[in-house]
Amino acid sequence: MFKTRRGRAELFLFVTTFIWGGTFVAVKLGLGDLSPVLFVALRFSLAALVLLPFAIKRILKIDRALFWKGSLLGSLLFLGFTLQTIGLSDTTASRSAFITGLMVIFTPFFQFAIEKRAPKFANLAGVAIVTAGLWFLTSPSGGSPSGTGFTRGDALTLLCAVVFGLYIVMLDLFSKGAEALPLTFLQMLTPAVLGWLTLPLLETPVWYPTPNAIAALLFCALLGNVLSNYIQTRYQRDTTPTRAVIIFTIEPLWASILGYWMLREVIGYGGMAGGAMIIAGILVSELSDSAPSPPTSK
Repeated sequence: MFKTRRGRAELFLFVTTFIWGGTFVAVKLGLGDLSPVLFVALRFSLAALVLLPFAIKRILKIDRALFWKGSLLGSLLFLGFTLQTIGLSDTTASRSAFITGLMVIFTPFFQFAIEKRAPKFANLAGVAIVTAGLWFLTSPSGGSPSGTGFTRGDALTLLCAVVFGLYIVMLDLFSKGAEALPLTFLQMLTPAVLGWLTLPLLETPVWYPTPNAIAALLFCALLGNVLSNYIQTRYQRDTTPTRAVIIFTIEPLWASILGYWMLREVIGYGGMAGGAMIIAGILVSELSDSAPSPPTSK
């Protein structure tokens, strides 16, 4: 399996799900000593600086088309990660991971809007299942940090999932035929620039350089940004968006395990049922693409 181009790509994407699952816990730990937007600005600045020596020669040869593609993708990443990081201040790492996973439910609708690929019936069925799952996950029995159910953090994370759904489609379009390294660098540089520009408008920065804060930044920047984003940019084009997002459903499971182990987060029976329904709905929606389309009348 792993001898084929698609097999290797899917193996690398599988590895990234464990990194992404870990970032939810890392960010949650880091937010005790870092304000959210400053965390995003520092995270992407560090990632861009790490990539710069490797990408500098190719960056000097970037044409206008690649520049705008990378900048647009980077802007989506900035918006998505800012919503997610602020949201993590008011929800648990495991709930954030499950709600972020809903990005794959929004993917078919953006494919319809951008690529004119209509959602199938199973996509709509998947939306219904994950909506019910979201209700269970964000109910008071689902492990809400405040005990009141759906929180502001959950709402911001849901918006983050919408943005990431759009990002998946745009990355699939823009990465084809594009060189991975300069495109990845632009996706790190743009959120860093936007983070520093919007920081005074969005919050009063707070940073205590504790071991938790430094470790969280290093993990998120080096593994969560540089390595995983390069892998996604380089290898997602060698498989289909549908197969990629099926692999991505592993991410919230890993985040939940780490959240329980490192943060003592308890999801609750409602949360476990909701999480299972969300994963089931995602699989119902995305596996529909492997089924033959019904014949259309002329």
